[in-house]
Amino acid sequence: MLSIQESVKEQDAQTANTMPPDRDDDLPVRWATHPGDSFPLGATVQKGGINFCLYAPGAIAVDLLLFNSANPAQPQFTLHLNPQLNKTSHYWHIFVVGLDAPQEYAYRVDGPYDPSSGLRFNRNKVLLDPYARTVTGWQNYSRAAASHRFDNCPQALRSVAVDTQRYDWQGDRHPKTSYAETVIYELHVGGFTQHPSSGLAPEKRGTYAGVIEKIPYLQSLGITAVELMPVQQFDPSDAPFGLTNYWGYSPVAFFAPHHGYSSRSDSLGSIDEFRDMVKALHQAGIEVILDVVFNHTAEGDHQGPTLSWRGLANEDYYILDQDRAYYKNYSGCGNTVKTSAISGYLIFDCLRYWVSEMHVDGFRFDLASVLSRDVTGEPSENPPIVWMINTDPVLAGTKIIAEAWDAAGLYQVGSFAGDRFSEWNGPYRDEVRRFIRGDRNLVKSIAHRIVGSPDLYPHLKRGPNYSIHFVTCHDGFTLYDWLSYNEKHNEANGEENRDGSDANWSWNCGVEGPTKNLQIQVLRLKQAKNALVLWAVSQGTPMLLMGDEILRSQQGNNNAYCQNNEISWFNWDVLTSAALSPAALSSAELSSAELFPPRDFLRFTQQLIKFVQNLHVFKHDQPLIVTHQPIIEPAIAWHGVHLGEPDWDEDSHSLAFTLRYQQYGELLHIILNAYWQPLTFDLPSLPRGQSWRRIVDTALSPPQDICLPDVAPCLMQPFYAVEARSAVVLMALS
Repeated sequence: MLSIQESVKEQDAQTANTMPPDRDDDLPVRWATHPGDSFPLGATVQKGGINFCLYAPGAIAVDLLLFNSANPAQPQFTLHLNPQLNKTSHYWHIFVVGLDAPQEYAYRVDGPYDPSSGLRFNRNKVLLDPYARTVTGWQNYSRAAASHRFDNCPQALRSVAVDTQRYDWQGDRHPKTSYAETVIYELHVGGFTQHPSSGLAPEKRGTYAGVIEKIPYLQSLGITAVELMPVQQFDPSDAPFGLTNYWGYSPVAFFAPHHGYSSRSDSLGSIDEFRDMVKALHQAGIEVILDVVFNHTAEGDHQGPTLSWRGLANEDYYILDQDRAYYKNYSGCGNTVKTSAISGYLIFDCLRYWVSEMHVDGFRFDLASVLSRDVTGEPSENPPIVWMINTDPVLAGTKIIAEAWDAAGLYQVGSFAGDRFSEWNGPYRDEVRRFIRGDRNLVKSIAHRIVGSPDLYPHLKRGPNYSIHFVTCHDGFTLYDWLSYNEKHNEANGEENRDGSDANWSWNCGVEGPTKNLQIQVLRLKQAKNALVLWAVSQGTPMLLMGDEILRSQQGNNNAYCQNNEISWFNWDVLTSAALSPAALSSAELSSAELFPPRDFLRFTQQLIKFVQNLHVFKHDQPLIVTHQPIIEPAIAWHGVHLGEPDWDEDSHSLAFTLRYQQYGELLHIILNAYWQPLTFDLPSLPRGQSWRRIVDTALSPPQDICLPDVAPCLMQPFYAVEARSAVVLMALS
């Protein structure tokens, strides 16, 4: 392997022979150029032409390449920017009179190539504009060509200047659903409708248009927001072993909607189809939250491709190591964005763009703790970019959600900066899983999680709903796999099962993977319902993973980032399969495929969400008061098998609690028995004329497992026998 110094010498020699000719092209007569302005950044369509502006402070020369889409292998015109006329401070700019959108363009930027000093200019590379609104060139794109030392123009990506004002929003308004009334559905745009069973035309499968077609399904589920896994333009080829970067955590252009999710081929196709989707979801009362990846880019480590930032201002965009030829890697993906420098402004501009011009309703920040690191990578107590996001008026009405950790061990759940950020509650996921599978010493922790985790969020003056609680998410086992596999099975990823987390807190209920054993299948189904009940009755903002409502499996793969196939896709066939009757469930001849009734579990999920969404005790912003006395505020009282005697012992596996919101006449009693034996629980007495109605008992077969209040059966005894590993929800009604 060549040393850095040898690589530099070799590149210099090759560059002398391969550098594109230094020439000025004659522009058409109808075009002329002016010096242009240093603001705004990017390509801005204005009256009379387009202004181009680029941040490249250390560059000695910048060329603007204008392409004709009919012949994209080489630029139609090359404009050499004059540093005396076209540079202001750190910014290169030019205004092309008569140029109209859409216009494909890119840059070549020349300067010193000295990796040991953090400088990686390379005139051989055609570079994307960091502010590109859409990206083209995917048909011929080669990641390898962007990595080697020769000219990559024929295989390079190109930015497109577009006029984003040319769209009719038809009076679209943000739903502005409060956190207290929000149920989030984490959705992968491609995987949601890619499966042939989606029933969509082939060109609409896996697209924004495909999501529009499935809005009635989302409405039937009862969710109020979709959290879209990355839709910022990413590099699908950024995966090893010839696999695909399916999840999309490999961004190349933060302002551009991902081209692969558009059913249209025109330059505005991905932008307008995304906006069509947002508009349609808003009309259905559903918010759109983007999972944004501002912690790293697809340029990767020191051996990665030069696509944009690396060739513009490498040391300004990325956190470099002490040996500046290398990158600090707090993201786990090869590089880390220096959010306290110019990229901080880019992030801020990007968020404003997605809200003001694309009408999204919020953001989930992937590995958000990277935003808390300073220019050297050290954690900052008051990171500027976080507080800018927190206080910005354009973002004031949006949801901002932090995944409050990074890949290098900075863990900030409960302490992330800013007073507006809600957080993914990682401890909730882990402790609920452990409690339900029967681990010791978890009852106290589960009590905290149920009331919104005040032990993690002592600043609950914001209310419990800033805790985003979930049992599963895209990263890890699905709900079904968590109950079917003790170990991850990621062999399909090509890394000999070394990738993916080993801390899954899973239990296969007795057999690894699919089984025809009726007893194990029934137990798995019951445990899935137990998890969903605990998720639904917890204070905070709940998030459901796409497909968990139909018990989607990834065959034990807990890191399916590279599986763009049926391992990851939503299979719509299960919604048309026949639901099983209680009699059928008792048959010992059932196969595992026949036993698992996704339609019944979907019904359970739908009715459970509907039930909690209709109750004020789950739709408020006040911390619950722990008391047995009649009060107006929403209150909770803890119990064990006997009233008022919760068992906090390390060996306890059960907990009961009463929820009361007297102002609205709501009274619930919930029992969680994670013990492997049945337990009988005392029930609170009720005023004359009221009785307990059984809403949920996960030990019962469908459709008795859940009943809405108007048809729920009355209980006649002052106690309730709860089966082993079961959850019960009761409601007091007249």
